[in-house]
Amino acid sequence: MSPKENIRLHATVEGDVQGVGFRYFVVELAQFLELTGWVRNTFDGEVEVVAEGPRDDLEKLLRQLWQGPASAYVIKVSSEWKEATGEYQRFGTLHTI
Repeated sequence: MSPKENIRLHATVEGDVQGVGFRYFVVELAQFLELTGWVRNTFDGEVEVVAEGPRDDLEKLLRQLWQGPASAYVIKVSSEWKEATGEYQRFGTLHTI
């Protein structure tokens, strides 16, 4: 796989991550990195992220998920790598599930 070939990151962030601007933080960073995909809250208090783009940029996003915005408190970030599907045109938010 070349460094610029797209891949998919699926991550779940646990901690005090809802109601603190976490989704907005992820959208801003993902758009800056020119990634596609989405971020959403889950009913169990986590934030779920699916992003596609070059692995180097996804790793930058993943590192920042551990930090979050200043008002967040991240306990754990679970992540897995998959093949990109190319189904997203931009990065945005989805409704809570």
